[in-house]
Amino acid sequence: MIEEERTKAATIFDVARLAGVSHQTVSRVLNDLPNVRPATRERVERAIKQLRYIPSPAARALVTRRSRTIGLITTGAPDHGPTTTALYFNEAARDERYAVIMASLLQSDPAALRQAAEVLVRQNVEAIVLITSNRSTLGVLQGMELGVPFLAVVSQGSQLHRVHLDQYQGARRAVRHLIELGHREIRHIAGPIDSMDALERIRGWRDALGDNGLVAHEPIIGDWTAASGYAAGQRLLADGPFTAAFCGNDQMALGLIHALTEAHLAVPGQVSVVGFDDIPEAAHFSPPLTTMHQDFAQLGRDAMEVMLAVLSDEQAPNPLLRVPQLVVRASTAPPPPTGSA
Repeated sequence: MIEEERTKAATIFDVARLAGVSHQTVSRVLNDLPNVRPATRERVERAIKQLRYIPSPAARALVTRRSRTIGLITTGAPDHGPTTTALYFNEAARDERYAVIMASLLQSDPAALRQAAEVLVRQNVEAIVLITSNRSTLGVLQGMELGVPFLAVVSQGSQLHRVHLDQYQGARRAVRHLIELGHREIRHIAGPIDSMDALERIRGWRDALGDNGLVAHEPIIGDWTAASGYAAGQRLLADGPFTAAFCGNDQMALGLIHALTEAHLAVPGQVSVVGFDDIPEAAHFSPPLTTMHQDFAQLGRDAMEVMLAVLSDEQAPNPLLRVPQLVVRASTAPPPPTGSA
């Protein structure tokens, strides 16, 4: 009798939990739809048999119902780039009459990510979009059986669908600008090492120096904040002479300029500084900051465009990428005649 009651109470979510898949995947198996791996299909069928689950018409409709809703997961601090990208993704979705359900996580631990994704899937989203710079975050969602299309706004990764700004080429262009001005000692203040964007910018900086026979000293690692840029600037000043610095973002460039000014070094008279992102405040730094402009608004629109193609079973560019553009302002100039700071 107890066994009968438990069998009657079984739901599609019970089957999904036992099989370790999403409820959409269970629905695909029930409806004999493609795009389910044989091993996964076998696992679901075994769970159905074990629970003696009898699908309802509503359960069968779960996979085919169009909710016109997309799940959006963002991780990390509400910095200018991810926040702007998410804003314009929402705008593009609204233009296409899609609703967006957002999950914003400050700390992207695996348990929280899985929970966020599962909550979105339970709300019958048609797809999930992830905006992150953290490699481990991407790995968690890639490893999940989401049962819906998944698109990542990241600079690295081998997942099926991806849009991004080319951090590597952007960094190379920033460093090339300094080399063209005549700088030979170009240091780098990098973002955190768990950031895919930071690693790509380090790689671009190294390669640009190497292509011109210049030495790439070990980068100093920051955390994207102006405070970390200030601390890195103090370390650079203690390490030895340099005439230019490429910073992983504009906030760290602001901190570096503070440290240089405090040490009575003129920017750009004695040290040139280049940032990355072109935040709205960059044009109003003292001096106005030379930086790499990233079109985060277009990135958000690109993400929606690719996702629409995926949902319509159309061919989508993979990956879709754009290259940041150099914006020259007053923080860069040729090195001083002495060649040192």
